[in-house]
Amino acid sequence: MKKILITFLAVITIIPLILHGQQINSEYDKILISAESFFKTMKGKQYQKIWSFLTATSQNTIIDDVQKAEAAIGKEYSRDDIYQDFMTAGILSRSYWNNYREVFNPDIVLEESKWEMGKVAKERAEIIIKYKKSDRPARLQMLKENGTWKVGLEETFRSSRR
Repeated sequence: MKKILITFLAVITIIPLILHGQQINSEYDKILISAESFFKTMKGKQYQKIWSFLTATSQNTIIDDVQKAEAAIGKEYSRDDIYQDFMTAGILSRSYWNNYREVFNPDIVLEESKWEMGKVAKERAEIIIKYKKSDRPARLQMLKENGTWKVGLEETFRSSRR
């Protein structure tokens, strides 16, 4: 009887731990898949899809940057016009992402770097990306918005851009 009770207690203690571990792995998978999909869509020049992987902060910063750049050359666009352009991979979007790809090669992240999970919280996570030719890893910020993990492009690289 004592062995049965000990076995039963061990099983009911271990099962929740196993299930919790599976939930963590499932969440890690969602985070990594979202980030990888972002870089793959960038590589494939699927610019309309890229927009859906970005956080609202990143989208808003990009809209602001494009609006300022266009105003500097005498073209006026509303924020909504720019947003719609990026949603549909219009001319502003294609120009922005083509220029972005001139300074950032997604293959560096996809094929020449090692990825590992950093800190993970309920609504925020970090992927540590170590490029083989760099001493310092990038710490890609991921944020959960409306139940979906999004790439924090601006949250990650804002300080190096300014």
